[in-house]
Amino acid sequence: MELRQLEHFVAVAEEQHFTRAAERLAVSQSGLSASVRALEQELRTPLFSRTTRTVRLTEAGRALLVEAERTLAGARAARDAVDAVRGLLRGTLTVGVEQCVAGVSPARLLAAFHRAHPQLELRLRQEGTSSLLDGVAGGRLDLAFAATVDPAEWRGELMELAREPMVVLCAAGHRFAGRAEVAWEELPGESFIDFHPDWGPRRAADGAFAAAGARRTVGLEVSDVHSLLELVQEGLGIAVVPHHFSRKPEAARLMAVGVAPAGGRRAVYESVVVLPSAGSLSPGARALMRLVREDGVRAAEAR
Repeated sequence: MELRQLEHFVAVAEEQHFTRAAERLAVSQSGLSASVRALEQELRTPLFSRTTRTVRLTEAGRALLVEAERTLAGARAARDAVDAVRGLLRGTLTVGVEQCVAGVSPARLLAAFHRAHPQLELRLRQEGTSSLLDGVAGGRLDLAFAATVDPAEWRGELMELAREPMVVLCAAGHRFAGRAEVAWEELPGESFIDFHPDWGPRRAADGAFAAAGARRTVGLEVSDVHSLLELVQEGLGIAVVPHHFSRKPEAARLMAVGVAPAGGRRAVYESVVVLPSAGSLSPGARALMRLVREDGVRAAEAR
């Protein structure tokens, strides 16, 4: 079993398509297929279930994927460690990010990092928080910027970036518009717009409703901030979101209303950097973390 074969296998697993995986790796599709077949023959079991339209991991494939990602991450870390001793930062730095993270500007951060280390290849993956945690744990991501992470669900390190209150966003004609604050018991019965369950703002809102003992039904689920704000503007529902959403240009005509504490505590949205266990941070990730701690890359909206 060779590292090249594992790289080919992981690419097909992530793309769920041989042609796209071959394009991503810049190899021929026939060569990629032959590499995966050789790996299956060596392991004496199919790794993918193939049809004319889909490529899906088998149970054996899912088991191998976890170990393959860990093995490839270890190989990259070994190469990076040798380069670091030589005073070089080479290889690849893969960063995961929630689309709604606060306290840092990922674009500004990565631009500053690229200027400082142009020889290091940057890769960015935008995913929900649960997927980001799995990515860092499995070595697929060097680190991640996530939100609403319970320390109990993460064995590595967490660095807090920002904490802010959750607010209700509504259209100007809504019954809550113009009020300073609403109580949790006033919210059930409203139509709600929110993200898919894995996104940080949704996790924060779901946790806040549960803590307050209030129930709600999310009728409209979206995967981006702009769609959420547009739907609220059209009066199709309200949203319980991090306060910084109200400062976005698209929210200029929306009303932000505070939510009263429940059980003596206000609902908050916390953004964090998700790091692997101590001592396993790659040289590239360590360099990126030095930039994170500099005010120059912090998002103005989070100040």
